[in-house]
Amino acid sequence: MKATARRSNAFAHRIDIRQHQLVADEPPEKGGEDEGPSPQELLAASLASCTAITIEMYAKRKGWDVGQVEVQCEYAPAEPGGATNFKLELRFPSSLDPEQVERLSVIAAKCPVHRTLDGEVTFEQQVELIEPAAS
Repeated sequence: MKATARRSNAFAHRIDIRQHQLVADEPPEKGGEDEGPSPQELLAASLASCTAITIEMYAKRKGWDVGQVEVQCEYAPAEPGGATNFKLELRFPSSLDPEQVERLSVIAAKCPVHRTLDGEVTFEQQVELIEPAAS
């Protein structure tokens, strides 16, 4: 998987992922022009959407019609020396039985983004100098 970010305006960056494009920016109070969600908001969106998709895929495999599923993610970045806090709220239709709700709640924590954030993470960084684009 690969994502490439290129500045498009002040702090705004166009992000290319496969054939898709997103925009990330900062809100005005942080010097941006609010052309898109902030990188921190995109991280919360990643966890919320991955959790929802994982729940839906599991329900489909089980043959369960779970109706409308909604996942809300609140995210508080870590202060130095502290823990990052993600708060997930799963919303399921009241028609689900308690066993389904329990199983879907357990499965939610097994989404790939959750496992990535919960596991050990390593970073590799490489610097490449390029010529400025001609005007």
